[in-house]
Amino acid sequence: MAEHHFHLKADWPGGRNNVGSINAGNLQTKISIPPEMDGPGVGTNPDEMLLGAAATCYIISLAAMIERADLPMQRMELTSEGIVEVVEGVFTYKKIIHRPVVVLKKGAAIKDLTKLQRLVDKAEESCMISKALRGNVELELEADLSIET
Repeated sequence: MAEHHFHLKADWPGGRNNVGSINAGNLQTKISIPPEMDGPGVGTNPDEMLLGAAATCYIISLAAMIERADLPMQRMELTSEGIVEVVEGVFTYKKIIHRPVVVLKKGAAIKDLTKLQRLVDKAEESCMISKALRGNVELELEADLSIET
């Protein structure tokens, strides 16, 4: 069994509204509480990083599945939205919505589009970040799939 280890170092200089930093290999940035939560909004924050982890895991998983299925992809992009709910002062990451846009090359068949729809769903089910979140954060897809005209 293979294991992959990832490491992160965080520095935090003081109280709630200070600005810290993280270093995790290629991810090096300042961190603070977002302005929506009455923080300074410098660098990134846990809410954005969780959304980023879920989105990048999803789009990379989908790209790999499309490639393995030998579908004629023209282009792909993704927007994702994270929704944090505040009830009586308690913050809860409620939902992540992925909105992939995938366009197949001109001349692709309807059966390719049908296969693509299955892969869009399967990528969400098989992404390791989605698996880690399942049961705690609602995951939703709003896909826009088409064939180039």
